[in-house]
Amino acid sequence: MKIAIIKYNAGNIRSVDFALRRLGCNPVITNDHSVIRKADKVIFPGVGEAGTTMEYLMEHKLDKLIKELKQPVLGICLGMQLLCSFSEEADTECIGVFDETVKRFQLKGKVPHMGWNNIHDITGKVLSDEMNGQYFYFVHSYYAPVCRYTAAITDYINPFSSVLERDNFFATQFHPEKSGITGEKLLKTFISI
Repeated sequence: MKIAIIKYNAGNIRSVDFALRRLGCNPVITNDHSVIRKADKVIFPGVGEAGTTMEYLMEHKLDKLIKELKQPVLGICLGMQLLCSFSEEADTECIGVFDETVKRFQLKGKVPHMGWNNIHDITGKVLSDEMNGQYFYFVHSYYAPVCRYTAAITDYINPFSSVLERDNFFATQFHPEKSGITGEKLLKTFISI
């Protein structure tokens, strides 16, 4: 099975690579359009700032490529936010797979939301029933609201979408590659879709 990790100016690509290798996969980190199109699965990770990241994606035409992909795609953290239509971070137009606006947490609590938190009200293909109530690792100041694409909810300051799903697109606000056994289970499920 060919797994492509999209290479762009964002962090955590290596940690995703290592997590997949621990599962026996041999992913390729690339921004080559033909390699990404031919992959069986695509992972769109990210840690960073929405505006400059979207500029890079647009410059390399990766924004259009990602939206056109037909195989299973997993967006992680910033990757999830960039799959939405707009982000309040630097007033950024994003890719638009999920027709939602990413919002900034209002300062009623510590921002960023960092550390372990659980997910609930799970649905969809990438989560199993046993993951309801399980803890995953989060680091983020922006979030996608609960919406029609929500496949899991997490509560911090307010409820937000910790997982989104639409057709062949799956996205997690948390980092499965840093979430221990439960994160590994999610990655295995995604690989098996």
